[in-house]
Amino acid sequence: MKIKITLISTVLFFGLQLKAQDTSIKRDTLKEVIITSTRIDLPFKENSRTINIVTAADIKNSAATNVADILQQVAGVDIRRRGTAGSQADLYIRGGGFDQTLLLIDGIKMDDAQTGHHTLNAALPIEVIERIEIIKGPAARVFGQNAFTGAINIVTKKKLNNTISANIEAGSFGQLNYSVTAGKEYENSSFIFHYGALTSDGYRENSDYNNNNYFLKAILNKKKQPIEVIGTFFDKKFGAENFYTTNPDWHEYEETQNSLIGVSTTFRSEKFKVTPRIYWRRGQDIFLLKRDDPSFFRNLHITNKIGAETNVSYTSKLGITGFGIDISRFFISSNNLGNRNRTMANLFLEHRFKLGDRLDITPGVAVSYFSDFDFNTFPGLDVGWQLSNKLKVYGNVGYTFRVPTFTDLYYSDPATSGNPNLEPESAFSQEVGIKLNDNRFSGSIAFFNRDSDNLIDYIRPNTGVSVFTAANIAEVNTKGFEFEGSYNFKLKNYNQTLNFGYTYLNDNILDQNKDLSRYSLNTLKHQFVTRFSSRLFKNVRQNIIYKHAERTVGTSYNVWDASIIVDFNKFNFTVTANNIFNADYIESGFVPMPPSNVLFGLRYKF
Repeated sequence: MKIKITLISTVLFFGLQLKAQDTSIKRDTLKEVIITSTRIDLPFKENSRTINIVTAADIKNSAATNVADILQQVAGVDIRRRGTAGSQADLYIRGGGFDQTLLLIDGIKMDDAQTGHHTLNAALPIEVIERIEIIKGPAARVFGQNAFTGAINIVTKKKLNNTISANIEAGSFGQLNYSVTAGKEYENSSFIFHYGALTSDGYRENSDYNNNNYFLKAILNKKKQPIEVIGTFFDKKFGAENFYTTNPDWHEYEETQNSLIGVSTTFRSEKFKVTPRIYWRRGQDIFLLKRDDPSFFRNLHITNKIGAETNVSYTSKLGITGFGIDISRFFISSNNLGNRNRTMANLFLEHRFKLGDRLDITPGVAVSYFSDFDFNTFPGLDVGWQLSNKLKVYGNVGYTFRVPTFTDLYYSDPATSGNPNLEPESAFSQEVGIKLNDNRFSGSIAFFNRDSDNLIDYIRPNTGVSVFTAANIAEVNTKGFEFEGSYNFKLKNYNQTLNFGYTYLNDNILDQNKDLSRYSLNTLKHQFVTRFSSRLFKNVRQNIIYKHAERTVGTSYNVWDASIIVDFNKFNFTVTANNIFNADYIESGFVPMPPSNVLFGLRYKF
């Protein structure tokens, strides 16, 4: 009832304020967007999975300044942050763990065999993102391991048409953010460059940060055989107060680096599309248990992943066949985990049968090899039935798998112990759903079930034991449903958009692990998110976001964010307010989220 009241109040409040004098930019249609995060490129409306698309226009209207905050507005996605600006945030989909969701950058897998804690360290600055593709449910047969509960592919922009834009933001807690983004087009090449810095004094003791990000994308030899090159470097330094302990005197501190270099091209013919790619991903993590005393306890992890892959699609009278191979080697040098390596190889095969105009069937399989865990196979099946031009029902089943990280296996500190005898996690997932796509209203509802075996968690047998040890817990069943919708309407020639989503999750982890899991206890049970994007006047846009969450430990909270964007000829002015009503809540561990805060921004396009 509380959710219904707040939603209705939101609509009425802004509906009364709307005054229209001009036509706003039409909402981007998703119907013909090609999903590139699968081995068979398909228009969004033809896919038989639960997929969300966050477009560049959505990002602009999100009242968010980083990818972590954007993803928080998607039903079924749980971002558990420890502070502002995405300094550290863990990524979960449909109740899975932070090691069970795969992040990709232009299709390059950014998994880290050290720990999934670093997944979102690779997230790009929002200025260079074309769209974000969110695939929910088992995706191992498409991507291999780590896509246990889903995958997120960040697609970068192709060009910026000879522009330079500068951005500066300042606000609560001494926040000061600034960036420059430039695009240059030549006859046979194009370039995009971005540099950004995010700094803050912190909203509580030892929560300051200083983050820098660099991004470069080049497309070379455009007239003949285009070659795409991407390079990123992200450096974060932040106070980590109570990120991992409750000791008030230690004042933890962390520094992370994440970099990527990738080179790819695509060969096309009438029937074939072949995309080879090579890449190198590097990560570095320094953690101090006492910020002012590095000798007390210090972790240093340096990781490198080198990979090569080729993806092929073939179109024939029988449909579209996708297949590929991905080989990578992972190295880690760590004072805690030791010097270790892992070789991974994946073979993928799937085929999409189109039977008439209504039925599509896509079986597929992935075969993966791990040098320390041998071979594994992940079959799956997607089925879709087009009831009408606007309505489609679909279902999918699949097996999925995750091998333990090196942290799971070997980590050790005064409160945590790895376990070298861990077995890989596995699961069998099922889902059915229905999608509606219309110019005015689009939406979906999906019911899902996941039967997992040997899930890895850090547990202790009772409160008298201070050390949490990695262990394979018993079989776990996770089930739930979610619905999402987007309603577009006009008031006096202005486009208005109301987005909403709800997810319900239920699992039996607590029934098996009552005596204190470190990570599983904070799972979402109920999640409701909505965003209302409106235009007040010719040059004024407004967004308000409402998020309700109830977690399995019984805590619930309601958070309101909002933004106003004033557009002028070459610049715009923004005001972003977060946690407007000063909700007191925790998303992860022991770290309270920031109180009410505001950020003022100015962007100028040269």
